[in-house]
Amino acid sequence: MKTDAQFWDRIAVKYAAQPLSDPNAYELTLERVVSYLKPTDRVLELGCGTGTTALRLAPHAGSILATDFSEGMIAQAEAKPAVDNVRFLQADPFSAALKPGQYDVVVAFNLFHLMEDIDAALAQVHTLLAPGGLFISKSPCLAERSLGVKFGLMKRLIPMMQLVGKAPYVRFDTIEGTERRISAAGFEIVETGNYPVRPPNHFVVARRF
Repeated sequence: MKTDAQFWDRIAVKYAAQPLSDPNAYELTLERVVSYLKPTDRVLELGCGTGTTALRLAPHAGSILATDFSEGMIAQAEAKPAVDNVRFLQADPFSAALKPGQYDVVVAFNLFHLMEDIDAALAQVHTLLAPGGLFISKSPCLAERSLGVKFGLMKRLIPMMQLVGKAPYVRFDTIEGTERRISAAGFEIVETGNYPVRPPNHFVVARRF
């Protein structure tokens, strides 16, 4: 799996200092996630970035292992005040430190559109979950037409930015395509939404068969 760890290491400090682009959409996403969590749940977060989401979800779960393949992002996460039931680890979905069947919930926000072999990654999520476990994700669907002028322009600029190291790999997929991939990996989709609606950042709750 190609990551872009060096890109994210380089921008980690700046990324940590940025305000949320859409606080309302973020809070709504957290609200929906929390509604599925139980106090005994073993939660794995993939692509945790600077750790904000893991720390926000901590009161609602038994334990959270928050991972990211970027050493710089993990450093930013570990610099925040510690919470007893949250542990940060530099790892990607295929790391040996993540054991099959050990997690009740796997969450991944704004990650899977950055992965080249998304089907292999989804299959790995299925392996990591306990039977009946939940996969909760949110991914920008950049192949949709409802991006708006600003994001439509940014979409056209991404290939040029990648050439000069100013952007990582980005997948352009539709809402339908995203859901189809998740279903094909062995999941039953139980809830969807778009937070925000434009450009669509597609939220999916799916249960492992």
